[in-house]
Amino acid sequence: MLGVTTDGPVAVLELQREDRRNALNLELCQAIHGAVDDAVAGGARAIVVTGQGSAFCSGADLGGVYGPEFLEALYAMLHRLAKLPVPLIAAVNGPAIGAGTQLAIACDLRVVDETAKFAVPTARNGMAVDAWTIRTLSALAGAGPARRLMLAAETFDRQAALGMGLADRPGTLDDALAWAHEIAALAPLALAHNKLVLNGSTADDDAIDASFTAVWASADVREAAAARSEKRTPVFEGR
Repeated sequence: MLGVTTDGPVAVLELQREDRRNALNLELCQAIHGAVDDAVAGGARAIVVTGQGSAFCSGADLGGVYGPEFLEALYAMLHRLAKLPVPLIAAVNGPAIGAGTQLAIACDLRVVDETAKFAVPTARNGMAVDAWTIRTLSALAGAGPARRLMLAAETFDRQAALGMGLADRPGTLDDALAWAHEIAALAPLALAHNKLVLNGSTADDDAIDASFTAVWASADVREAAAARSEKRTPVFEGR
């Protein structure tokens, strides 16, 4: 259901429900939630999320998953990804529809192959997504495209997604992995602080202030200064 591998400091999560085009069910949502926490606890500095086969994630499994237990697991997982202290890259290897788009935007960056598509067709199926989803879409793609997704139930292909900022780079899983390794070499505390600010709210002000102070007091700041003077690449330890 979920394949988890490590490539040095990068953890790779592969949705493995190819027969269901990697649709999310209760168990898969719970597995993703647990796997990202385990990856961080194990020292991962970046995480890549992708799908097995020709789809990233076709949405929520239509086999009767829309009860409160599923919704609680889905949103707990999505919101956890947004709050995780390490960057996540979605390697969108095909359609990301409904909950698939939600999973992609819960990641921090999106690498999209030629077959990537995004849609949130709640207006076609009579359902709803939470306010976080709609606001995140608006922040990433802009208010106009978000309205087209949510009010006109449009589908965006790779070119459109790249043009509006919903996707960050064209490429394959290998390209996403290469980018993840570049990011994994950056200063972990600085990345965690930046992500906290980008994904946070005014309710997080105390946490943001504490994070800012911790970054400036860290050994990584001193390591960067030493590396500059010694004309070498810094080696960050996240402390």
